[in-house]
Amino acid sequence: MKRIYFIFTLPLLFAIVFSACTEEEYTVPEAKTEFQNDCIKRSLGPNIVGLNIEFVYAMALGEQAGKITSAQVEASIAGATGTYLENNSYYTNNSGVDIPVLIGNPSATTGTKTEVVFTKDTCAAALRYYYMIPEEARGKTVSFKFSAKASTGESVSYEMGPYTIAKMDMKLDLVLSDNNKLYLSVADMAVYNAAEAASNAAKIDLVYLYRAITGITFAHALASPATDPEYLPGVTLPSGVTNNTRFVKVYGLRDQQLARLQYGIFIDDVDFEKIDFTNVPNYGINMKLDSGAWIETADGKYRAYIFVNKVDNTKKEMTISIKRYTMK
Repeated sequence: MKRIYFIFTLPLLFAIVFSACTEEEYTVPEAKTEFQNDCIKRSLGPNIVGLNIEFVYAMALGEQAGKITSAQVEASIAGATGTYLENNSYYTNNSGVDIPVLIGNPSATTGTKTEVVFTKDTCAAALRYYYMIPEEARGKTVSFKFSAKASTGESVSYEMGPYTIAKMDMKLDLVLSDNNKLYLSVADMAVYNAAEAASNAAKIDLVYLYRAITGITFAHALASPATDPEYLPGVTLPSGVTNNTRFVKVYGLRDQQLARLQYGIFIDDVDFEKIDFTNVPNYGINMKLDSGAWIETADGKYRAYIFVNKVDNTKKEMTISIKRYTMK
């Protein structure tokens, strides 16, 4: 039977050490035969309920020493549906592409434990683990114990964490439309039309509108229902929509989880606590692509960061993504 093994970049496994401080002749070190393991966390940014925390768990046994029989991850808090350990190992080809190789049965999860049983004669593997963050973990910490067993009777383990799970929520790609879904509720993380807004009047925090006004750069705007009517031209608010939402417009704060672009910026829980909403306006006009706004709801219960993913002048639409933090 053909044996499966890979070369890893994880430092603990198959590390080749060079010295720049000596002129001694270099010799390739002998490969270790004892069972080894290592782990890295691949996902970046705040750990938010409903998102994955992703790891790569690598293990290796001397080629002639035996084979790996299983790998397991135990979380301190059971993951939500969608938590799994891949039954493929990966190696990177000469073009930099990750190539999967099947090494076992699909993972099985029981409570806090997720396991893959190997079905191929394998002496080294790197498995990806995806932990779907559950509601139960919000505001808490979660830790992980990775482990593997070999036919030799040996076992290895590697602990990761603890990792803090954010208190905030996130909602992506809400489409605001000037002639339809123009009312935004931070409490519901949803957009409503006029009839829906009337039924949820106490929850409406901002009104979206697009206006091309001669002599004024108005364009795409978000305004509090309680703002001066000059910032809501042509808008008749539904009965009861009266909230005064505080608004701090910013540009260049491209949170990676909201923008899903290459920017290495992440808004975390602590950032919401630091924003000063003293003497700020209750509207923002000329909202552009990649701009954003910190807002605080009238009752002070929520703070949020709104990022503008897309604007469409022709359709009079704006697509936004939101991170929301509960203050009280």
